[in-house]
Amino acid sequence: MTRQNYLFTSESVSEGHPDKVCDRISDAVLDAFLAEEPQARVACETFATTNRVIIGGEVRGSKSVMDRVADIARECVRDIGYAQDGFHWENLTVDNYLHEQSAHIAQGVDAGDNKDEGAGDQGIMFGYAVNETEHLMPAPVHYAHAILRRLAEVRKSGAEPELEPDAKSQLTLRYVNGVPVGVAALVLSTQHRSEDLTSADVRTIVEPYIREVLPEGWLDADTVWHVNPTGKFVIGGPDGDAGLTGRKIIVDTYGGAAPHGGGAFSGKDPTKVDRSAAYAARYLAKNVVASGMASRCTIQLSYAIGIAEPQSLYVDTHGTGHVDDAAIERAIRDTMSLTPRGIREHLQLNKPVYQRTAAYGHFGRAPDADGGFSWEKTDLVETLKKAV
Repeated sequence: MTRQNYLFTSESVSEGHPDKVCDRISDAVLDAFLAEEPQARVACETFATTNRVIIGGEVRGSKSVMDRVADIARECVRDIGYAQDGFHWENLTVDNYLHEQSAHIAQGVDAGDNKDEGAGDQGIMFGYAVNETEHLMPAPVHYAHAILRRLAEVRKSGAEPELEPDAKSQLTLRYVNGVPVGVAALVLSTQHRSEDLTSADVRTIVEPYIREVLPEGWLDADTVWHVNPTGKFVIGGPDGDAGLTGRKIIVDTYGGAAPHGGGAFSGKDPTKVDRSAAYAARYLAKNVVASGMASRCTIQLSYAIGIAEPQSLYVDTHGTGHVDDAAIERAIRDTMSLTPRGIREHLQLNKPVYQRTAAYGHFGRAPDADGGFSWEKTDLVETLKKAV
């Protein structure tokens, strides 16, 4: 029997968090290559520390992008908002160590006379959906993202000039009868400009925006607040703590409410199933829940390097399904090709739409008109219903 009354916690980090700065740069480099050549191959990693950004990895694409990598990194840092002594978009050093893709990897991925395009690596990927929010995401991570996104908006607009880019949030929600009903505890740490601000001062700034994004009644007299619990938070970003691409995989996905596969997303082109198959699994799980076949759904896919067809497809509706899980698996196989090529073509992933995914989650976002977040569409609902 699934537990019905419990507490569950998820966290988020802002676009100015050191790891997210690196994710943003890696995905901006990827977008630049895809804008020039939709079939480009990119595996870009970024490391950031005090006034230095180091970019490495392997690529196959337009040579002109290689000459712009430093400018791309600086523009990301500028847009995020870093112009501090220890991390300034204009003054930081950018080292570019990108190089050509390994021929051995390429031969496994590329399509040939007698083979379809293969997976870029072995691995397992998970997708998840649950009817706790309108975007079919777990409520704790959805609202943890929403808080930081709102604080970023008022920081960038100038409405709250004391706020700086680096921030983290954490929400512990109370579930009753399996439904989120309130906030048991809230943690918010945000970098600020003035040395004189106390934790109470910071709470005064951020509390109205937190109340604005959370459902009415979720914050009450019993909610425990921790705002900048260590005190001052003036030195932040990569000057305060080094950052690295791909270190916030639970923040990127479901906040720990569902399994995560073996690989991170940012900086990887869509031939890498770490990214594209995770997007496909989310797309399918969301459509299953949106169709009413289940109120909760987890999907696992697995791949072998160089092989097109997935090694396995597993569906679990956690006892909430109105259709047998095996029947949903068959319907998915009949409805969508899950080869790397099939996923890319179905979701139209060879577009420069990835930089926007780097902060506030890859899932639970509204699809964009230009193809961004295409994996959040629910356009497969009727097809799946017919297939079962």
